[in-house]
Amino acid sequence: MLVAPGGGGPPAGSGARRDASGGAGAEVVVGAVGSRAFDGETPVRWVWDDTWRWYPRLLADGVRVERCLDLRLAHRVLRGSAAVAGGSALSSAAASALFDGPPVAPDEPVADSLFEVAPSAPQPSLDECESELAAQDDAVVGSAQPARLRLLLVAESAGALAAAEMRHAGMPWDRAVHDEVLTAQLGPRPAGDARPARMAELAAQVRSALDAPRLNPDSLPDVLRELRRNGLAVRSTSRWELQGLDHPAVEPLLAYKKLSRLHSANGWAWLDRWVPDGRFRPEYVVGGVVTGRWGSSGGGALQIPKQVRSAVRADEGWRLVVADAAQLEPRVLAGLARDERMAEAGRGRDLYAGIVDAGVVETRELAKVGMLGALYGGTTGASAAVLPRLARAFPSALGLVEAAARAGERGEVVSTLLGRSSPRPGAAWSELQSSALDVDAGSAAESRARAQTRAWGRFTRNFVVQGTAAEWALCWIADLRRRLWAMGASAAPGSAAAPFAGRPHLVYFLHDELVVHTPAAMADAVAEAVRAAAAVAGRLLFGEFPVDFPLTVASVESYAEAKG
Repeated sequence: MLVAPGGGGPPAGSGARRDASGGAGAEVVVGAVGSRAFDGETPVRWVWDDTWRWYPRLLADGVRVERCLDLRLAHRVLRGSAAVAGGSALSSAAASALFDGPPVAPDEPVADSLFEVAPSAPQPSLDECESELAAQDDAVVGSAQPARLRLLLVAESAGALAAAEMRHAGMPWDRAVHDEVLTAQLGPRPAGDARPARMAELAAQVRSALDAPRLNPDSLPDVLRELRRNGLAVRSTSRWELQGLDHPAVEPLLAYKKLSRLHSANGWAWLDRWVPDGRFRPEYVVGGVVTGRWGSSGGGALQIPKQVRSAVRADEGWRLVVADAAQLEPRVLAGLARDERMAEAGRGRDLYAGIVDAGVVETRELAKVGMLGALYGGTTGASAAVLPRLARAFPSALGLVEAAARAGERGEVVSTLLGRSSPRPGAAWSELQSSALDVDAGSAAESRARAQTRAWGRFTRNFVVQGTAAEWALCWIADLRRRLWAMGASAAPGSAAAPFAGRPHLVYFLHDELVVHTPAAMADAVAEAVRAAAAVAGRLLFGEFPVDFPLTVASVESYAEAKG
């Protein structure tokens, strides 16, 4: 561990340096071996190879980290960014082997002490971490947009801290309510791997209707075979295809499938695995999606089904503050393109209603369909009919996504506002494009190549907007996390583990939504903090450009009260 005292910079000869995210004050560089004492009072920024490797251990000891630089996350951003000059030390095979891999699993065994490495978790040495830190610093300083990249690295690392904290604190979850929901829909909990009673009844009805006494309703090939044998020419068992068919097997089959999803995704086995102690602890993967959105490595953190939302309940004397950013991606597009008319349409109101009020389209539904078509490349139906009208009304916004799509069709890289860049198409893409240009290529090859270019164009079209929206969300989380901690603790300790006992803290995040668990007496202040953090995120990305990000905020005892 290497530490330099705070102030204007590290002392001469200390070997410390400012990290790539540009933070002042002391740095704590954490590697496989070595440490140097520090006073314990100077504010520091922790620099480590992977937040999931180090921070859970600190949290378990009741220690909260204010700031960090996650070298693995930063490496992946910088190595892929078009703003960073090629040939940097980040591109070396050694650096990639150490810092370009998947994150450490949240449940990976930890060592007996903070700076001792568990044998099952090999990691970069102290010297290798310092070398990587220097390479990242040089890459940012020499990039085409150092200030934006620094902000991205700060936000990405803050997101990693927040993800670890949410898993540590856990989302309050009432196991008894969850069991009641399951029992009401599935019947009593069965023994072992047996089907719940209601599912068994429906399975028997399906077998009887199809005259297939040995049918396994969980086997898609078997079910399709029996449906076709009974005269139903279906290609799948999806609801949209089965609904409306006149056969006695359809209704019980659809009901079985619905209950099967509940049982497999959030049944008793899920409850035992993910909520053993009245807390749901999701495993987030920060930057797990190529656009920078978060992923999940277990537990279904990216969706809480409607059937079980009533089980998400605040501790006694506490509340859940649930916040959603309205129409985040269209608003981000307005800011990216500096499209003042589009920003005005959404200022202080529903954006789609504002588009109607501006006389662009007749109904809110048409405005929504058209905007989603602009963001995702809709070329048929109502979306295609509305897009020309949106393009005339908002030429800068529609021009930006069209330019991103054309760049993708040419196999080029596009980037978010802060500098995260899209990957290039793979070798198969290039080979198909080249084969279509061959003099002997037939119409089928040309058609496949055109379809492939359009598909990649749709990807890059959305990449710039979804990726920048993810950056806004990271800034929202980072600023809110700071505000919540500054509020201090209340006299209502709740059941959250230290260091969050008695304190409002984040417990859930999904793209444009977050949930804070807070003492009831602090709920109004938390709601204001959530709104203030959203405004700060907008200014960090778009400066004084007049695009706003209104939120729907609810203070509730149960998540179902806010989400239905």
